[in-house]
Amino acid sequence: MKKIFDWFHYPPVTGKSSTIIIRLMAGAVFFFEGILKFLYAAQGVGRFTKLGFPLPETTAHIIATGEIIGGLFLLFGLFTRFVSIYFIIQMMVAVLSTKITLYSGTSPLPMPVVPPQTGLWAVEHESRSDYAQIMACLFLLIEGPGRISIDFMISASKKIYSFNDK
Repeated sequence: MKKIFDWFHYPPVTGKSSTIIIRLMAGAVFFFEGILKFLYAAQGVGRFTKLGFPLPETTAHIIATGEIIGGLFLLFGLFTRFVSIYFIIQMMVAVLSTKITLYSGTSPLPMPVVPPQTGLWAVEHESRSDYAQIMACLFLLIEGPGRISIDFMISASKKIYSFNDK
């Protein structure tokens, strides 16, 4: 169990600086989507109500808060692996709760505006942003936050202090 915790807690931070591009993309999308859930009921409470989530108002607010805080953490490169696994799980639940019924044509959400509106191709088309977010977070989970991150600064400060202590 300690190995798993250490793997999450001590991500590699020596990756390419360009990793920041993926972090900024994923972090900004989650951050702004979290804000939208508070600003527009159709994106937050209304959506969770239509999907049949228990306690839709509480659920929407918890998810929105998690997206805002997690999005900021990704933007700054803090706790990148923990946040990435949280978002991967969240996006998998989102896909399963919204796209399965789209396949069968029984979705409580509005159908896509243009064909395909049901079936495999509708699911593929409508889940493109979910897929992109899952892949971005999977990349960050594996590669870590990169050099331009708070995780890197924390890691570097630990090394500096350990050299001074010897």
